[in-house]
Amino acid sequence: MDNPSKIIEGGVEYSLGKFDGKSVLYDFPKILIYLNAKGKLLFGKKFRIHDEDRDIILKLCSYFIRDKENCEKYEIDIEKGILLSGPVGCGKTSLMKLLRFIVPMQRPYEVIPCRNVTFSFNHLGFKTVEEYGNTKFYCFDDLGVEPAGRFYGKDLNVMGEVLLSRYELYLDTKRKIKTHATTNLNAEELEERYGNRVRSRMRELFNLIAFDRRAGDKRK
Repeated sequence: MDNPSKIIEGGVEYSLGKFDGKSVLYDFPKILIYLNAKGKLLFGKKFRIHDEDRDIILKLCSYFIRDKENCEKYEIDIEKGILLSGPVGCGKTSLMKLLRFIVPMQRPYEVIPCRNVTFSFNHLGFKTVEEYGNTKFYCFDDLGVEPAGRFYGKDLNVMGEVLLSRYELYLDTKRKIKTHATTNLNAEELEERYGNRVRSRMRELFNLIAFDRRAGDKRK
């Protein structure tokens, strides 16, 4: 059996904690060292984990490593997906792309920009909604700012429909099929964009983890 507490990147071995033969006892400072290194490989040398984001990253790590105690403390339901919200440029997308690497034994999810889903609908129609309502794991990036869907003169709130499909799937598979998303919008704005029905399904689909609204733009 491989040791899941160790990950090799660029010829360097990183330890995420201790492996006792059954489970990994994760060590958060070690996870941060790994995330910093992996982030630089993925996003370039300027990438770094910011001190002010440690709390958010601890919550997200607790979720991904399925740390029951911490998740209870933060009121995170391990069976739901993550909706990561925060202002533009605070690093939501990078974190969701990065954090899947700390749990290589878990089923990975694909990060898909919501605008791509809408563009796909505009070309292919309802087949797109079916496609994303499948049993893959997704993280829908930038939810709520995608353009409106239009196919042969028919308007559709494409992501709203996709989320309803994902919700049905979540129930049908007894909460095994997860959906994640990132958004710049707050709860009221999401409700305005997708309506009450989708918003209430989102509450059941997602744990909301939010950056401080004052979080700076890290791309500057």
